[in-house]
Amino acid sequence: MIAEVIHHGGAFVSNAANMVTLGRIIASPAIFWMILANEESLGTSWGAVVLGTLLAVSDVIDGRLARTHGVTKAGSFLDPLADKVVVIGASIALWKVGAYWWLPVVLITIRELGISAWRSWLATKSVVVPARQAAKWKSTIQGVALLIAVAPPFENTRWVVTLWLWIAVGLTLYTGYMYLRDGSRSYASTS
Repeated sequence: MIAEVIHHGGAFVSNAANMVTLGRIIASPAIFWMILANEESLGTSWGAVVLGTLLAVSDVIDGRLARTHGVTKAGSFLDPLADKVVVIGASIALWKVGAYWWLPVVLITIRELGISAWRSWLATKSVVVPARQAAKWKSTIQGVALLIAVAPPFENTRWVVTLWLWIAVGLTLYTGYMYLRDGSRSYASTS
């Protein structure tokens, strides 16, 4: 196992799972660049498909490592951050090249940042809102929508890309509502 080497506010940030998560954050700009570099094909490229798949696999790997070797506070922060960096960054890049409409990108971005802020605020009040299974499905569907958007076979069938994007938006907003409801109930019960 990788030694814990990065110190953050009295707690170590990295272990094997967290190093994989940090790698995902560091590699994310490469997929944004691949999308933007292929503007003439609406961001599609096999390189983006391969890298996107590797990022998704690394998410599964860091989750398994965390469950096997223990979840850390840093990992609980870094893993959702990595997901948001990939999803928001790739969505903005896809909007810039004309593959995504601006409205779903704004809805996903506002929900992701808003719920992160909400959960962080609740954490300052010692209220933890655990992730539900639906939130894990949301992340999976967002990833599938992004992979479909960058896959060259879908360059000329944009309705498939749009359909998956709106499915992702619907699940993103629904899970956001669940977090708001669960957090409000938990906060009310501690007050």
